Amino acid sequence: MQNSRRDFLRNTALAGLAMSIPFKKDLFAMTPAGKPFGIQLWTVKEALAKNPLAVLKHLSASGYKQIESFEGEKGIFWGMKNTEFKKTMDDLGMKIVSAHCDHVKDFERKAAEAGEIGMKYLICPWVGPQDSLDKYKKLADQFNTCGEIAKKNGIRFAYHNHDYSFKPLEGILPQDLMIERSNPATVDFEMDMYWTVAAGVDPIAYMKKYPNRFKLVHVKDLVKLPKNEHESCVIGKGTIDYKSLLPQVSKLGVQYFIVEQEAYTGTNELDAAKADAAYVSTLNW
Repeated sequence: MQNSRRDFLRNTALAGLAMSIPFKKDLFAMTPAGKPFGIQLWTVKEALAKNPLAVLKHLSASGYKQIESFEGEKGIFWGMKNTEFKKTMDDLGMKIVSAHCDHVKDFERKAAEAGEIGMKYLICPWVGPQDSLDKYKKLADQFNTCGEIAKKNGIRFAYHNHDYSFKPLEGILPQDLMIERSNPATVDFEMDMYWTVAAGVDPIAYMKKYPNRFKLVHVKDLVKLPKNEHESCVIGKGTIDYKSLLPQVSKLGVQYFIVEQEAYTGTNELDAAKADAAYVSTLNW
């Protein structure tokens, strides 16, 4: 009961904070180079579950121009119809460009709804470590099927990496296998640069190995912890040099830059999202 009450009070306070923030459509708006940046809604998931509209207003006021949603209990559109969600985005001066979703369950309906409102991508966010290359091959075949369904609906399909796909299995990187086995005409990839760096892989070198396969990136910073552990933090406070990285990846086919944060030491998720936007808005790429 103590934990439940504490969580409830915390979440209510977060939602209240979002409601109290005045709506300023162009607080930061874009980077100095004029490129819009987005945010993965997982960053603000707790407040979002309590009051989606208030949180979306907060994100718009913080300068985000694009949204990447995820599939929660209320679906990709957070209890709204797809067209209602789009109108909300339009009213706030934002666009929903992509969403993480379950690519196995009811994907045709999700693709149709995404295509109807002009979204660009549906993305598989996680498959978990597999114990054989054959299983990764089957996943790549699933991606190809999803890619064809997405194409019919005027959108594209992508896969978002964690660190496990960069760990060799039978002498092969699963990430290599999934890229090489998937159809570049219908399947793209979203590089989570945090997880790529955490795996000990150079994001730029890897993108150059597979040119034009990565169309989206997660901009998420990394702080090192004791015992070789790590967690995400406010962008600019960690170890990933985005001042150098973003200009480079923007020349390698990346079209969408999505802020994400999953740990909030010393802050809360709404303040973190605002701080992330403030930092990213100063970068030139």
